[in-house]
Amino acid sequence: MVLLHVLFEHAVGYALLALKEVEEISLLLPQVEECVLNLGKFHNIVRLVAFCPFASSQVALENANSVSEGVVHEDLRLFLETHLPSKKKKVLLGVGDPKIGAAIQEELGYNCQTGGVIAEILRGVRLHFHNLVKGLTDLSACKAQLGLGHSYSRAKVKFNVNRVDNMIIQSISLLDQLDKDINTFSMRVREWYGYHFPELVKIINDNATYCRLAQFIGNRKELNEEKLEKLEELTMDGAKAKAILDASRSSMGMDISAIDLINIESFSSRVVSLSEYRQSLHTYLRSKMSQVAPSLSALIGEAVGARLIAHAGSLTNLAKYPASTVQILGAEKALFRALKTRGNTPKYGLIFHSTFIGRAAAKNKGRISRYLANKCSIASRIDCFSEVPTSVFGEKLREQVEERLSFYENGNIPRKNLEVMKEAMVQAEEAAAEITRKLEKQERKRLKKEKKRLAAIALASSENSSTPEECEETSEKPKKKKKQKLQEAPQENGMEDPPVSLSKPKKKKSFSKEELVSSDLETTGSGNLPKRKKSFSKEEPVSDLEEAVNRSVPKKKRKFSKEEPLSSGPEEAVGSKSSSSKKKKKLQKLSQED
Repeated sequence: MVLLHVLFEHAVGYALLALKEVEEISLLLPQVEECVLNLGKFHNIVRLVAFCPFASSQVALENANSVSEGVVHEDLRLFLETHLPSKKKKVLLGVGDPKIGAAIQEELGYNCQTGGVIAEILRGVRLHFHNLVKGLTDLSACKAQLGLGHSYSRAKVKFNVNRVDNMIIQSISLLDQLDKDINTFSMRVREWYGYHFPELVKIINDNATYCRLAQFIGNRKELNEEKLEKLEELTMDGAKAKAILDASRSSMGMDISAIDLINIESFSSRVVSLSEYRQSLHTYLRSKMSQVAPSLSALIGEAVGARLIAHAGSLTNLAKYPASTVQILGAEKALFRALKTRGNTPKYGLIFHSTFIGRAAAKNKGRISRYLANKCSIASRIDCFSEVPTSVFGEKLREQVEERLSFYENGNIPRKNLEVMKEAMVQAEEAAAEITRKLEKQERKRLKKEKKRLAAIALASSENSSTPEECEETSEKPKKKKKQKLQEAPQENGMEDPPVSLSKPKKKKSFSKEELVSSDLETTGSGNLPKRKKSFSKEEPVSDLEEAVNRSVPKKKRKFSKEEPLSSGPEEAVGSKSSSSKKKKKLQKLSQED
């Protein structure tokens, strides 16, 4: 009797299912096929032994990557060792992927089986999985599958942005298409403008230059000596410019209307803009190839290297190809036609466009193409799997091809491959160190700029939060200044007065004349008491203050009745003293208000 267990990998976790014991596994196939759509019958054959959910989506992604690569994850190892029987010889484990089955059999020792009845059982488990696991609904299982699928796909296509070869494939395809379109449009301009100026076609061979001249000349009858300098700039040749001017005077072309000329000029400007864009695209392709495949571009050129990458599908696929495949890459039709007709197979494909094969003699073209394909295969592998891209190896490989070409022609013995690669390794290490140093410097600069930017943002936010507090402080500042002035004012001539109160001055009681006279007599009778010296600031002396008071306060004229004659002697003294006391009181009042 054989005990069959089935491992099912789902987006929510691992599930281990057991089937009823049978003598032969093949006997289960008709029963499973009958009951796979019926949940009740399916439960009679399959039962859930254990279920291990994933802790998070990140753990699920790690396990999915491990299963797809045929590696036994630590979670899967622990799950199988915990729930499978200890007697491994009596256990047969069914899995869906042969790679993970071989890995389990090698590492854990369980016999694994794929295909046949296992595939039918897994189909039924996939259909009824949400009913086999308690607490799992069909909606939650679908959500988990969708989330894991997106994460898995995102992780698979997530590469280094600077090393992506998809842009190279699109650029070289667009470049080839532009070449075809520019050639077609230029021939249309030549034919269209040739009705008016047919001699220009024989003088100018370049398509872009012809379109620029057609746009500039327009009506040939208006071409004169004044435009000769501009013609020399466009043609980059004085003799051609003079020939165009002479041909325009004796041309056999037909006359052309203004509307036709406008259309020709408009179409010519489109062709000129397309040719300019083609040049900028070629510059972009060269810069991209120097980043992605510097060794391959240094060996065989940017255009041919990009075509090899595009034809292979990616740089990784090109690196996996053997040199014999790289040699005939692009000549598949000729290869299969030769195999069908039992003729000679092609010697080269896309690498024919390199300069080496064109420079070789006819008898050496096959040998140099084979040698060049070998070096291209090495260069593509270096570019694909090196961490720091450098063109040192490509330059050394190019030198080797040059030496081999001279050996075929002149018999000069080339250097050995070991010597060349040792030199390349030393130079590559130095170049890699220099590149890493530059990258670290750029990263430090970037971090410094980021730090400054964050500090500026933090400072701006703190200023915005402190603006209401500053407003309160500015409103309180004038009050503080007044207090400081009043505290500093009493210090003059080394003497200090008691602090002046800031409270509002109380209204003084109004006294009659008789009471004032009596109070003055009392003060005079009591003797000369020490008077408080009123100290003023240096900017405002006492004399000036008294003058201001005397000017601002008008003197009240005393009115005397007829019965009271003007008294002399002690009465006059009393009157003068009372007026002086009034002045002092007014001065004190003004100083308190200031």
